[in-house]
Amino acid sequence: MRKITKESIDAFLSAKKFRKSNMDVEVLPNVTVLKYQGNSIAYRYNDPKKTLSITNCGWFSNTTKERLNGLPNVSIIQKNFIWYLNGEEWNGQLTDIN
Repeated sequence: MRKITKESIDAFLSAKKFRKSNMDVEVLPNVTVLKYQGNSIAYRYNDPKKTLSITNCGWFSNTTKERLNGLPNVSIIQKNFIWYLNGEEWNGQLTDIN
């Protein structure tokens, strides 16, 4: 895992503002948002379950995949140009992670 991924994911999970290179963490009253190149790729809601939702915003890049794979309970692999999220084919749309 790249250092910037670890730093941004740590800030995201701790709900702390972060900005470095192309990564940002925005902390709002009801949600913490992880951004990569200005695109919101992960949301952690401030509900009792701390629901985590992810999307690739239409970018099937290795870096987007690497950033999302830094999150807990997220495993994205690519096979024959198709992305799989936790073993299921995934089109990159907003998805809740259990």
